[in-house]
Amino acid sequence: MAGKLRLDKWLWQGRFFKTRTLAASRVQQDGVRINGVRVNKPATPVSPGDVLTFSQGTAVRVVRIEILGTRRGPAPEARELYSDLTPTRDEERNERPENPAFEGKGRPTKRDRRALDLSRARSLE
Repeated sequence: MAGKLRLDKWLWQGRFFKTRTLAASRVQQDGVRINGVRVNKPATPVSPGDVLTFSQGTAVRVVRIEILGTRRGPAPEARELYSDLTPTRDEERNERPENPAFEGKGRPTKRDRRALDLSRARSLE
């Protein structure tokens, strides 16, 4: 089984989750997509080149496994294990349609209301 590692162990080594138990429970509950295929087993083997899609907090992360780790090291070492493919917030904003611009309409001013009252009063005469 050279060149493969358990999914929960890799997520833990990549510092996506604090404990391996937390990573395993997240895989079982929410599932993780490996190359677009949903898996619910923490023992699913992963290898370099696989693309993982999973939820972390309120965000959805997309990462490509570059290398398999041998230990859970410091954060800079963990960042070398993967390349982040998650779209940035700027890219997400560009995909969404823009909000309509303010057209200047809305509640009439006091001056507008007086003019409206005068015009109505004149029309009743």
